[in-house]
Formats: sequence, structure tokens, C-alpha cells
Amino acid sequence: MGTFEAVVRVITDNLFAQVSILIGLIALVGLILQRKPFDEVVAGALRATIGVVILNIGVEIFTGGLTSFQAIVSSAMGLEPPQATSTLADFTAGAGSVVPLIIAGGFVVHLVLVRIFPAARFVYLTGHLMYWMSVVIAASLVEAFGDVNRWVLAAVGSILIGCYWVLQPLWTRPLMRKVMGDDEVGLGHTDSLIAVASGYGARALKLGDPVEHDSENVRLPKPISFFKDINVSTATVISVIMVIAILFADSGVVSEQMGDATVLPGVWAILQALRFAAGIAILLFGVRMFLAEIVPAFKGLSEKALPGTKPALDLPVTFTRAPTAVMIGFLASTVVFLALMLVFAATGWFVLVPPMIMLFFGGGAGGVFGNAVAGWRGAIFGGVLNGIVLSVGQAIGWSLYAGTAPELATLADADWYAVGWALIGLGSLLAPLGAWAVWVLAGAALVITIAILVVLGRRSSSTGTGEGAAEARVPAAVGAGAVAVDQEANGPEPVSSPGRASSDAGPGPAAATTPAASTSSGDRPEMLDVLAVCGAGMGSSLILRTTAEKALQRLDIPATLRHTDVGSARGERVDVVIAQQTYLDELGDIAPVMVPITDFVNLDHVEQRLREGLEKEGWR
Repeated sequence: MGTFEAVVRVITDNLFAQVSILIGLIALVGLILQRKPFDEVVAGALRATIGVVILNIGVEIFTGGLTSFQAIVSSAMGLEPPQATSTLADFTAGAGSVVPLIIAGGFVVHLVLVRIFPAARFVYLTGHLMYWMSVVIAASLVEAFGDVNRWVLAAVGSILIGCYWVLQPLWTRPLMRKVMGDDEVGLGHTDSLIAVASGYGARALKLGDPVEHDSENVRLPKPISFFKDINVSTATVISVIMVIAILFADSGVVSEQMGDATVLPGVWAILQALRFAAGIAILLFGVRMFLAEIVPAFKGLSEKALPGTKPALDLPVTFTRAPTAVMIGFLASTVVFLALMLVFAATGWFVLVPPMIMLFFGGGAGGVFGNAVAGWRGAIFGGVLNGIVLSVGQAIGWSLYAGTAPELATLADADWYAVGWALIGLGSLLAPLGAWAVWVLAGAALVITIAILVVLGRRSSSTGTGEGAAEARVPAAVGAGAVAVDQEANGPEPVSSPGRASSDAGPGPAAATTPAASTSSGDRPEMLDVLAVCGAGMGSSLILRTTAEKALQRLDIPATLRHTDVGSARGERVDVVIAQQTYLDELGDIAPVMVPITDFVNLDHVEQRLREGLEKEGWR
């Protein structure tokens, strides 16, 4: 028995406790099962492993900057910074090391439910949020039930996350259809509750008319357009707060945080803000890198075993429908958060830290979905709502996760709070059941999910709206938002969102369905270098890249395609850049052909825009 325990400990310490190695092995097995070439198997496994290492480095930098930020701001306001007994890095190195198992097991549960129940029509494809919500569920279960066996934690977490991935696109479906103008894609994002609350809240309050007050008829000042870059906006806001805080903070606290630094306190404050933003950027890059290799292991399942399903995509896919509403929601969210930051400090409740990523994406969600129902007034309402939720959620959530990963309260979306707090609360109620409590929680979640799917299926059948095999089949390759979308060439043309020109949705169904003749211009490179760009380089850019690959195949034009974020794109020199117009405006002339895209999943639209851009340059 002693030998057996020793072997188990060696395996646990050197495999399951080493997240990067475990992720690499999962990627390796997944690629082998897909019969990928040897070079792709090796490269994919190594990229996944390196991605986890990069992610952990980003977490360390981010959490280090968070500690200094809170200490100095607390001192400036005469408050004690929030205290915790653990950090996100500690948690992921310990109990949180099961997160990869939760992701893998959860996606199997998700696919099984989608395959069995026609009402579960969406496949969740937002890779980086698969990771974060799995972390939230793991931390919440540990907070609720204490030291849970790692295999029990992995199994229960898999059931819970699988049910969430099935239900989340369904409760946002009615409003998503209103935003996008059709039902071809669902929403796969952990700001879904902000989206729902913004849309239905704006409607209940009768804040405005979606056509008359459409935010896209409003023009924002160009000087504030830099806030579209998350890295820049994070560094800017944190720098301003840090510099001001240092002016009022106790000199001893400042000296302690500066350590051996020899620069002026103001310069040190700016450097810390830059490190804070860099940590988030590194973290996101790492998540994007390893999930781009992990989740595609399920490609075969989504293509062959799930006919009739549709993709649930990252939130930015909605941003192309109302970019001005995104900015309105983001600015409203940021202003409200900063105001509440001062209020909380004055009352001595909590020292808030502005989570710029969540302010942008959550504010954008509130803006887009509020605008779809009530115009710019709804966009403001959605942004304000997000600011309030993030402020109150951060103050309450820090204490709830003090023993696991308190950063989950700081860098969080609305769904993190709702799901995590519900698990912690239910854990307290079920505590008298002892070791069975965690299984009861998982069983209840599964039963409720199945019941909802059965009811929705019967309702669909009774109203004659069941689509089944008649729907366009949408195979999806899952990655860090990676999606392969096959739409029928003769499918319905997407309807424009309120207030937008119908041309934005792309050409009609008959447009450009015949591949163009391969008439090579003398100036056109033999192999085009094409770059797809979005704000974070994870969701919509990868979706656009996949659609563009199909469009270029139709045009019979050889090309290599990559995707990245708008910040990284500035250092690139390529032949063609594809992105929404707001990002093209920021990128200048990094490519001879700059192609504006408004509908990332409409193959006809992307093909038409690419053809027009290439013809304009004489590259036909």
C-alpha cells in the first residue's frame, strides 16, 4: 500500500499538479486522435504547454500589480486594503490544477446534451471563457465544500460547467436574435446576464425607441477613441489613479511598495500601471495560445456528431452591429465604477480596483443589448448597470473567495458572480448532507437542465418551429474562440440591426457564389499574407480568420491567414488586413489592402469585401 501511495503521489505531483504538462498531454492525445501529421501533433502539444506557462506568468504579474495598487490606494484613502489567505496563483497550483480536467469533462457533458436534446442547439465556442468559468466553479466548490477530492471536484465541476454551456446561449437567444437580425449564431460569453438585464431592463423602463434613438446615429469625439484598445485604456486609467494616490498616500507605505526602486514615486507609479496592463495582456495571450490547441480536439465531434447545431460565439461578434453603442456602454460603465470607487472609499467599505477588461466587455454588452431595445439611452443604462454590478460584486466577492482566488472578484464578469455565489450559497444549505452534498448539487443541476431542454423541445414541436435537419448545418472547430462556420450558400440574408444600413449585412444570397477566375495580377504576391484583427485577438478575429479562409478558397486565391489583437497588429506588415472599420482606422497603412468587415460569419459578405479590396488594389 505504501508503494501504491508513493506512485500515486508521484503521478499527482508531476502530472496533475503541473497544469502546463497536463494541458500539453491533452492536446497531444486530441491531435493524435484526429490523425494529424506528426509535425502538427508535436507543435500543437508544445504550443499548448507554452501557452499555460505564459498564462501563469501573466497571472503573477497581474496579481503583483494588484497588491501594490490596493496598498497605495488604501493608504491614500486612509483604509486598510482587503486581506486574503490565498491568491489565484496559489489556487491554480493546488486545488485549481483540476481546471483542465473540468474543461475537458465539461465539454464532453456539453456535447452529449447538445447531441441528445434538439433544444440545446448551440455549441459553446468561446475558448478563453471556458477556462475562466471553470476556475470560478472550481474555486466556488472548494469554498463551499472545503477540501474536496480532486477527482470528485473534476467530475462535479464538469457536470456544472457542461450544464452552464448548454443553458447560457439559450437564455440570451431572444435578445441575441434582435441584436444580430437573425438566428444564425448564439452568444457564448460570461457577460450574458448583463446582456439580458440590459435588454429587458431597458424595455421594462421604456427608455427609448431602438430605431429613433439608435446609438449608431451618434458620433463620439475622436480623442476618446483610444479606449477601444484594452491595453492602452487599462494603462491610462491605472496610471492616473496610481499617480494621484501616491500624492496622498503615506510615504512609508509608498516606500515599502517601491522596494529598491530608485526612480521617482510618480515614475514608479506609471511603471506599475504599465506592468499591470502588461500582465493582463500576457495572461490573455497565454489563454489564447493554449486553448487554440486544446479545444480543437473536439472538432470531429462537432462536425460529425452534431448536425443542425449553431455556434455560440464570443461577445465581440455583436460589437460589429453597434460599435458606437459599445463605446457608450464602456464609458458609462467606467464613469459609474470610478464614482462608486470614491463612494466605497469614503464610506470605508472596500478599495475597488478598476477591471478594465470587464468594464469594456461588460459595458459593451450592456451597450449593444440596451441599444437593440431602447437606442442610446438603453446603451447608457446597460453600461451603468455593468458598473454597479462590477463594483458591488468586487466588494462582496473578495471576501467570498478570500481562501481560494480573491482575484476572481476583481477580474470578473457578471456570470462569474451569479454562478459562483449560487454555488457557495447552495453549498451552505446542503452542508448537513456531508460528503454527498456536492453530488446532490451536480445532480440537481443536471436534472434541471434536462427538464428545461425537454420543455423547450416540446414547445418547439407544438409550435412547429423545430428545425432539425432542415437547418443549415454549422460544423464548428472549437479553439480560443476558433470557429469553422459552414453556412449554406443559398441561406437567408442576415437582417440588419435597427438603424443600420442593410448593406452592412453583406450581399444577397446570390452574390458571389461562383468562384472568381484566378487571374493573377503582376503586383499581387503569389501567396497573400492576410491578418484578421480584433480588440483582444481571441474571439472575433479567429472567427473572421476562419470565414476569410473559406472566402479566399471560393475566390481561388492562395493565402496564409493569421489573427491577432489590434495592439499587436500595429507592428505587422502584411498584404491584407481584415477587421471592422473602427480597428482599421487605428492601424493606418500596415497593409496595401485594408478590408472593412461588418459581419464576421457571413461568408458571402466577407467574400464580397475581400474581392472589392483586392480589385481596388489591382490584385484580382
